[in-house]
Amino acid sequence: MNTGIVIVGAGPAGIFTALEAVRRGYKKKIVIVEKGRPLEERVCPKDKTKKCVNCKPYCNITTGFSGAGAFSDGKLSLSYEVGGDLPKLIGENETQELINYADGIYLEFGADTKIEGVSSSEVVKEIRKRAIKAGLKLVDCPIRHIGTEKSHALYLAIEHYLLDVGVEMIFGWECSDLLLSDGVCRGIAITKGEESREICADRTIIATGRRGADWLEHICAGYNIAHSPGTVDIGVRVEVRNEIMETINEALYESKLIGYPKPFKNKVRIFCQNPGGFVSQENYDNDLAVVNGHSFKEKKSDNTNLAILCSHNFSEPFNQPIAYAQKVGELTNMLGAGHILVQRFGDILDGKRTWEKELSQSNVRPTLPDAVAGDITAALPYRSMTNIINFILAVDLVVPGFASNETLLYSPELKFYSNRVKMDKNLNTNVKGLHCLGDSSGWTRGLMMASVMGILMGRKITEDESE
Repeated sequence: MNTGIVIVGAGPAGIFTALEAVRRGYKKKIVIVEKGRPLEERVCPKDKTKKCVNCKPYCNITTGFSGAGAFSDGKLSLSYEVGGDLPKLIGENETQELINYADGIYLEFGADTKIEGVSSSEVVKEIRKRAIKAGLKLVDCPIRHIGTEKSHALYLAIEHYLLDVGVEMIFGWECSDLLLSDGVCRGIAITKGEESREICADRTIIATGRRGADWLEHICAGYNIAHSPGTVDIGVRVEVRNEIMETINEALYESKLIGYPKPFKNKVRIFCQNPGGFVSQENYDNDLAVVNGHSFKEKKSDNTNLAILCSHNFSEPFNQPIAYAQKVGELTNMLGAGHILVQRFGDILDGKRTWEKELSQSNVRPTLPDAVAGDITAALPYRSMTNIINFILAVDLVVPGFASNETLLYSPELKFYSNRVKMDKNLNTNVKGLHCLGDSSGWTRGLMMASVMGILMGRKITEDESE
């Protein structure tokens, strides 16, 4: 097969590359290869079984059209200050303009018009004052909350739109290799079981998301694609009663707090806050179970959950940050017999594990019913655990009750952003015809910034074609 553009991965970066290229008048064929399923076929059996059955060959929560976005809580961060380091590559002003443009597309396909977190009330000023006293920074970021159930419908509309305008989508096939000759990428090799095919293309776009970060790292190493070890985030998913977070939920919806707690001073931050939300489990290809969280527009719980992530940057000679984080996750999974671990914060401070009976007697009841009560400190690195504990104690000064004995910590929460691919402002790698986008590239974090990178790629391709 020969095509103009082949895109590996049907997450936001790949989707918006195709969408923008088509709308900018790109005339050649566009093919998207996705190892998962079309959105309408993505169903998680846990809704019926009430526990993860470890679907094969891929987890439907994280793999398929729109990637993890289809089943996420669907929060779009509308500030260039949130979502990765793309502003360092293309500039803050251009990034913000692209965010505004991408936001318009999301609205076109059905996103809620309401924007959260834009209050400038005295309540927000008081929250900021307490954050400063606690040594934390409160990041201002308007948020458009789509909601888990609305995300599914929105991305389904985009899928149908792309099909209607002639974008070909190949589902159930996996990219096994790049086709390189004379220093130029000329397409990809794909496989499905024992079958194999080649797709030749003028442009090859790798947009495999967090799930594909490890694969892309090996590809970069194998073909001398310029890259450097990036950051991995190791952390926990915290769950508290809505009453504890009520003020901050109403004023900000999401409390984007950042700190550098002593003694290690690693960057620690709050990410993906879900008022009235539910803790969830995701499974990676190597049977690694990780925790996440989401929130619906209509269905609500009694709890708020959020991630606390500790960023780790490694120096020479170590160059395998993704493998390091995976080992942490594997050890945690081992302690939970393949399940997510949950522990009360008070038990951590007391140096004891949590027992199921204690959870059943607590005010905070887990929204992930198959999480296993245990001891997450037996698996998380000392540096990460110390940072997380001290950060929680600091947040308690901003949100009284956050560090209560009954606050729940789920583990492992891992974000793989590693292997930052070196590119210029036009998103060109050192291999002609090859571009790497989204979270797997190491430049973005989250739905909005990955979408923005795709839009930029679509524009660059059509500009080059018109010259």
